[in-house]
Amino acid sequence: MQASNIIIFLAAANLGTAAIAVCAQSQQSKPTVRHHRVEDVAPEQNTSHDIDQAETAMQRNDFAAAEALLQKAAVASPNDYRVWFDLGYVYNATQRTTDATEAYRKAVAAKPDIFESNLNLGLLLAKQGDAAEAAKYLKAATQLKPTAHPQESLARAWQALGRVEESSDPQQGLLAYAEAAKLNPKNPDPHLAAATLLQTRGDLDAAAHEYQTAVELDPASRDALSGLASVYVAQKKLPDAEVLLRKVSALDPQNNTARVQLARVLAAEGKNDEAASHLATARQVNPGDPEAALALGTLYAKAGKDAEAEQQFRLALQQLPQNAAAHFALGSLLMHEKKYREAQQELLTAIKLKPDLAEAYGNLAVVAAANKDYRTALQALNNRAKYLPEIPATYFLRATNYDNLKAVPQAMEYYQRFLAVDDGKSPDQEWQARHRLIALDPQHADQYRVKK
Repeated sequence: MQASNIIIFLAAANLGTAAIAVCAQSQQSKPTVRHHRVEDVAPEQNTSHDIDQAETAMQRNDFAAAEALLQKAAVASPNDYRVWFDLGYVYNATQRTTDATEAYRKAVAAKPDIFESNLNLGLLLAKQGDAAEAAKYLKAATQLKPTAHPQESLARAWQALGRVEESSDPQQGLLAYAEAAKLNPKNPDPHLAAATLLQTRGDLDAAAHEYQTAVELDPASRDALSGLASVYVAQKKLPDAEVLLRKVSALDPQNNTARVQLARVLAAEGKNDEAASHLATARQVNPGDPEAALALGTLYAKAGKDAEAEQQFRLALQQLPQNAAAHFALGSLLMHEKKYREAQQELLTAIKLKPDLAEAYGNLAVVAAANKDYRTALQALNNRAKYLPEIPATYFLRATNYDNLKAVPQAMEYYQRFLAVDDGKSPDQEWQARHRLIALDPQHADQYRVKK
């Protein structure tokens, strides 16, 4: 028994389309390791002449001379923190991260209460991916007094701490970002970091508030504008997202990412002609842009230009082979074109790349049933139910799959569930369900017939 056309509406809204989610530009890049100059720290009485000369050489970026002097001083004064602090600076400036880390460790061991030593060691450890160890020194830094620009420096330490803590303890990360914002209230960066974390956690209202604060502090911030637009898209506030993305495009006309995002929002609003115009411009700026190809394929699919849409989706996948949305778009289009076997492979790939892509499971169930792969279809429906509520179409599709597998009790159960909720919306499928129930349970045939 073929699955009925009722199940096609499971995917109709998604046919040939990719998600229009707007991705803010990266806001979490590792901080540059800026080292506070050691002359800000009161020198100890036993500071050697070699260290003073080394610091003069460091100011001239003569790191070879500085290193030679500091190595000599380290032999003479192995417990002088300034020697190791300066060596950490020199090693880091000459791209010797491991040596720099060890030098800063010795600086902290020699004198644990220096803010700059703890901060720089924490930043280097974070850069190397040692979040737990980095947090130890960054926490210490937040409790110490910087030798220069105390508010700004402490804010930097708190923000760095938030960055290393957010993955293991998001709440502590948010608290650290809040401290950074208090100390440096004119800096949008802590708000951007907090907004990104909140958005990742699904707290869209709080994320929008943080992004909005960042926009107010820096109205030209493309990161803040794009981030807020992405939240508005998730909240289905498309007109608001459109306004923000227009601002980003105006601020940076060469920003193809923003232009494609704007086109997707315009297409979702039904403004297809303007969306196509923006995509044409994007392709002029970068003819090989896979995101533009993906968005253009979406427009073609909506216009019923299946061949053109398929071509664009395949072009996008050449450069985005790990993009779940692109595989989903192509798989959904192939389903519409009744190319079920290839569609099944594309949808399986999409789900493998993004297991929570809920809409893909419904489409997979459709094409698997068409391919007579009934067990895969049922598993897809079970997975779909983890994210989305059951609807009449899924009940009917379950029933036909169980029917084909000769699982009579389950088939009867889901035909009955379908009839109980469809309420005349799909009369052809209701007729099919009633006649299958009569065939499967002839002793109770009368109760399945429509009462006249």
